[in-house]
Amino acid sequence: MESFDQSLLPSSVHRDEAETTYAESQTAQPATGTETEAFQQAILAKLTYDVGTNPAHATDHDWFTATALAVRDRAMDRWMVSKGQNQAGYKHVCYFSLEFLIGRLLSDTLNNLRLTDCAREAIAGLGVDLDRICAIEPDAALGNGGLGRLAACFMESMASLELPAYGYGIRYEHGLFRQGLRDGWQQELPEDWLVRGNPWEFERSDLVYRVPFGGHIEQMSESDGRAGFVWRPAEAIQAAAFDTPVVGWRGRHVNTLRLWSARAAEPLRLDAFNSGDHVGALADRTRAEAISRVLYPGDETEAGRELRLRQEFFFTSASLQDLLARHTRLHGDLHTLPDHAAIQMNDTHPALAVAELMRLLVDEHHLAWDDAWAITTRTLNYTNHTLMPEALERWPVSLMERLLPRHLQIIYHINWLHLEPLIRRSADVELIKAVSVIDESQGRYVRMGHLAFIGAHKVNGVSALHTGLMRQTVFRDLNALYPGRIVNKTNGITFRRWLHQANPQLTQLLTQELGEAVLDDPGALIKLERLADDSAFQDQFRNQRHASKVNLAKIVAERTGVQIDPGALFDVHIKRIHEYKRQLLNILEAIALYDAIRSEPERNWVPRVKIFAGKAAASYHRAKLIIKLANDVARIINSDPIVAGRLKVVFLPNYNVSLAEAIIPAADLSEQISTAGMEASGTGNMKLALNGALTIGTLDGANIEIRECVGPDNIFIFGMTAEAVETYRKAGLHRDRSGWSPRLERAINLMASGTFSPDDPHRFDSLVHALSSDDAFMVAADFDSYWATQRVVDELWQQPSGWSRASVLNTSRVGWFSSDRTIREYADEIWKVPV
Repeated sequence: MESFDQSLLPSSVHRDEAETTYAESQTAQPATGTETEAFQQAILAKLTYDVGTNPAHATDHDWFTATALAVRDRAMDRWMVSKGQNQAGYKHVCYFSLEFLIGRLLSDTLNNLRLTDCAREAIAGLGVDLDRICAIEPDAALGNGGLGRLAACFMESMASLELPAYGYGIRYEHGLFRQGLRDGWQQELPEDWLVRGNPWEFERSDLVYRVPFGGHIEQMSESDGRAGFVWRPAEAIQAAAFDTPVVGWRGRHVNTLRLWSARAAEPLRLDAFNSGDHVGALADRTRAEAISRVLYPGDETEAGRELRLRQEFFFTSASLQDLLARHTRLHGDLHTLPDHAAIQMNDTHPALAVAELMRLLVDEHHLAWDDAWAITTRTLNYTNHTLMPEALERWPVSLMERLLPRHLQIIYHINWLHLEPLIRRSADVELIKAVSVIDESQGRYVRMGHLAFIGAHKVNGVSALHTGLMRQTVFRDLNALYPGRIVNKTNGITFRRWLHQANPQLTQLLTQELGEAVLDDPGALIKLERLADDSAFQDQFRNQRHASKVNLAKIVAERTGVQIDPGALFDVHIKRIHEYKRQLLNILEAIALYDAIRSEPERNWVPRVKIFAGKAAASYHRAKLIIKLANDVARIINSDPIVAGRLKVVFLPNYNVSLAEAIIPAADLSEQISTAGMEASGTGNMKLALNGALTIGTLDGANIEIRECVGPDNIFIFGMTAEAVETYRKAGLHRDRSGWSPRLERAINLMASGTFSPDDPHRFDSLVHALSSDDAFMVAADFDSYWATQRVVDELWQQPSGWSRASVLNTSRVGWFSSDRTIREYADEIWKVPV
């Protein structure tokens, strides 16, 4: 580190001045000397008085913490004003989500406060590099994939649109897991993102709520003679609040992400400790705190399923208690709750909010059932994210009866009131079974999707295709009973994170050509169309992309040891590893391409690098086997001199937001190849298209709307449609290899023969068997179409001007996929909140 000027050290005399906030800036302006000096003094003050060190001894992490605290201070004034909007009677949104994949916050917050240049100059004057200390920050381990990243984008957009909102979730100490690779196999390692503290959060020691579990129910009489019930729980967990400010664009509004940490009511059984049972004395604490330890604990065991249910109820109950306490304090009458708050349940994880809000209103606040139900159904809304029945949560009645007996009682009553009109008019028994909240087809289960649907004011899908299929499949009968309840809200992404921050080179080029307006209005991107055929602009566009590819190549080399050529076509498949997302199809195409290159090495093959990244659920053994296959195939292909320079395969471990920010600006081809009808929307497809990648994909999820926006000539569509997939399944799946092409047969034989696993030739037999027996995800059925479309990709890549034109048009035409647009639609059509 460079030497620093000792006179820059803060003194107690000017500490207050160093920690004052800047005046709000409505436009991006170069930092003045005064601003830079003030920010520098603020960082030094934090380093001295909060971190407890001085520049001579400060580590990079010390500088990160001091800088983050100084930046956080810049948001405080607006945060206080924004909180005051709730006090003034503004209607606000409560976004309930089990995941918030917020990523690193320092660079994100600096960008939204328009302080990046100021911070860079200030800290450079202290001999420190801003990019280096930004990279020190760990990704917050609060999510897994698209569900959590969508929640983070929505929170940022709500703040940017100055829409008062709270995000509610769990403060996981270890999140999902940190993915390592050992001999190509996924290894799940603890994520320790909180081990050195979190400078962004505020612990609210005064906000602690009691969340009960177990016990029994006693009947009583209300003062008006109505029958009432008292829940006598067997245990109670404390939910402690931690708040993180969510800064909107240009710092004009700041919302709150409130996360709950689980604590035992009594941290230590002193009698047991004093008697020598030192481990047993902490048993209650360990059991309680397990709730906020890990995201998605394994549910293969009864204990794992119980912990998952405890997690979902824990954060839902604490959040509702917090909302009702705030509403009662500010507005008094709970009958007005729907006028002042809208709750959005992000998937089925918070679906217990239906029963818990009813319990709180009826049991704790003594409202009549009908009044409570009217309040509940006017306040709650539900976003569905999946059409797969196995992904729509069901909880065994026996488990819920043991853990949440009062809620099961309430759910039974809700279900009776829901079914009684059908029974009264002698409706078909199969219809009654289909719409019942209780599924009795194989044991007895509570259908959480049904509960959320019945208790919600609106139910929304997340793409046009997904919403239409919801009406026709998983909620067909409920849709007939409650017409108009299902609406569509196609997902979006925040351009501040996925363009401005992730791709500063492209952002600079855009502002150079389109002006500063493009930073505030995603719709301004459409003006880029006029430059799509401009050869000089195409050169600039290619140059900024090449710089991103050089950066990614360095990351690949550092993390995998594989050297890749930035001039090659970067073919990117980054998402959760799941059979329906069809990483296997991509790997099979890589095997077939490898085989073809070896067979005809003299051909002019397009140099291609296939880049995979994503985590498989710890208990999803076939998905983990696909990761192993990707790594085995990569090892053989990357070491074969015959294909050197023409094909490489890379699997980047521990995919997270920060890694995505490096991959996405460098991607040439975006793999969105899910089995048609199975991907609800996708948001990776939007991020990649925004940054100029061309999509190869099926007509699934938001791919359909992306094609409508970018034009059919600027996207590569292949494979069966959702309707064709359904027809294919109804007709009976192929159960032999009779329909396979020679190319597919050869690729699968290579996989099955041990070519890529000589140490264990039968390693991938289960994958081969699945393809041969039922091909449930249409991998074999779509292979030839996929292969042919990939060769069309090759043809366009060999025409640099044509590829660049399509790339520019993708960036220019995807402004509609901004999460600002999505949130405006939610606010106008579902939440009824002015924006």
